[in-house]
Amino acid sequence: MSAAPERRNGDPDAILARLLTLHPKVIDLTLGRMTALLGKLGNPERACPPAIHIAGTNGKGSTHAMLRAGLEGAGARVHAYTSPHLARFHERIRLAGRLIDDAALSALLEECEAVNAGAQITFFEITTAAAFLAFARIPADWLVLEVGLGGRLDATNVIDRPALCVITPVSYDHQQFLGATLAEIAFEKAGILKPGVPCVVGPQTDEALAVIEAQAARVGAPLIVSGRDWEARAEGGRLVFRDEAGLLDLPLPNLQGAHQIENAGAAIAALRALGFEEAACAAAVTRAEWPARLQTLRTGPLPEIARSAGAALILDGGHNLAAGQVISRHFETLAARAPAPLSLVVGMLETKDAEGYLRCFAPLGPRVWTVDIPGAQAGLPAAALAEAGRRGGLQAQAAPGIAEAVRAACADVGPGGRALICGSLYLAGAILRENG
Repeated sequence: MSAAPERRNGDPDAILARLLTLHPKVIDLTLGRMTALLGKLGNPERACPPAIHIAGTNGKGSTHAMLRAGLEGAGARVHAYTSPHLARFHERIRLAGRLIDDAALSALLEECEAVNAGAQITFFEITTAAAFLAFARIPADWLVLEVGLGGRLDATNVIDRPALCVITPVSYDHQQFLGATLAEIAFEKAGILKPGVPCVVGPQTDEALAVIEAQAARVGAPLIVSGRDWEARAEGGRLVFRDEAGLLDLPLPNLQGAHQIENAGAAIAALRALGFEEAACAAAVTRAEWPARLQTLRTGPLPEIARSAGAALILDGGHNLAAGQVISRHFETLAARAPAPLSLVVGMLETKDAEGYLRCFAPLGPRVWTVDIPGAQAGLPAAALAEAGRRGGLQAQAAPGIAEAVRAACADVGPGGRALICGSLYLAGAILRENG
């Protein structure tokens, strides 16, 4: 592998802006450009620590966070790669437990930029190559590697033989890139399967599971399937996990929402497949941190608006139909235990099924304020999003800005009420940046 050149320590944001111009498309799924650049860099992906490769539609990030927490709880040094970022690009690359710093990021990006020499390459590809350089050069025990989009042609799918794969629930999202049917989408996700490499499979529809099983049979990848080889359930205020090795009685996940039981199950199944004991599994469910997943906001100007109204302000970045279903179910469960009014502040991208997402909340009867997402080129205008909400059976209106929407939503629910900001990771990132 090539030696690192002298660092110039440029501004990482300026370098990232340049890298965005190297390809006319944001997404162009192929592995050719990625493998060519990595070859010029000395194939750093071959020198990375043992990798756990995670694909899926929903739950990838939460499962990723729990796996990292479990490995670190067992004393391991862990590299981690995830996308997209929320507030800063640095969130994507974690080196032996710490987010990458400005100097290291700048040097890696400049190295990749120089070696690429102006050739066409997508932003995700070249920044993923920079991440592999970092992962290869800094010692660690494990690499938790999250797919960016799909799997088969994703830039992360250059790892020839990961230690383990994980496929979280597959549902409809990014159909313009992955296919119109669930079977087509599942085929792309199952593209991470490798000969002889075990894969933990989270809960799936019959259609998706059939595709994953067929691909596993083709490549010779043993599967560890939810509902067959392992199960996780909430029982008596605890998380009960079962696999062929026996039962675990663990605390409930600290990440909120009943859907986190399934994500925790996949993380625990992965840890068990890698030979980790109960202590690591307990750390996975109690120490994981993952922002913008039913996160209660407590500091900053927007939470101050909520406090003045006596309301709770909650943030979630889920943005597809499956996310709308699990998030609305969470608030339905909350309302059954502790009744309180709910309102929504929503921003979404034009590529998402806004009407379908919002329709999930209709039985709860919340009022909705829609907003433009700051800086999002593909953002759905607030007025169009409000119209989608009305078609979905909700009282929805466009707000002139996020602060105004939060103020109106919190005033609407009043003391003890709940205001949920939701619909997009890009909106969640803007909220987190503005609120520290």
